[in-house]
Amino acid sequence: MKKVFLLAFLFMGIMNVKSIAQEATEEVTEEEILKFATMEESVANFLAEKQEELVEMIKGDSTLGGAARYNEIKAAWGNEDKLAEINITEEETAAFQKIQDFMDSLGESVKNYKVDFIKDSEKLGAGTYNKIMKAKSADPSLNEKINSLISELKEKRQSAEG
Repeated sequence: MKKVFLLAFLFMGIMNVKSIAQEATEEVTEEEILKFATMEESVANFLAEKQEELVEMIKGDSTLGGAARYNEIKAAWGNEDKLAEINITEEETAAFQKIQDFMDSLGESVKNYKVDFIKDSEKLGAGTYNKIMKAKSADPSLNEKINSLISELKEKRQSAEG
């Protein structure tokens, strides 16, 4: 019986801490929301640009001869027998490795771009980022609002570029 009371007491304590944490969430301003959405849209655009650069690297690599040969090498990559079977040359190996290195660095590049954005208090700032992340977890409607703003910003960028 003592265990039941102890469990009930612990459960009540956890629920109380959770409600206090939700109440402690600071209100976010429209300006902060816009800065956050701008950061998210900019990061997504940066990633899209890098992915397009990757596609162009693959298509434009004269050593590989385009995407078909790249895909053939990719399927065999890591298996020496299969690589020998498709007659991969040293030049193709080097070209494929260059593309792989770019792909491997892509995630790090995007992460660094986002971190730089977050660190810059003019663009967003770490405090604002953390405040909004906390508010998003407490209020799902804020996430919808941010996603809507991101879509608007993306449309503006596309109309400005096109």
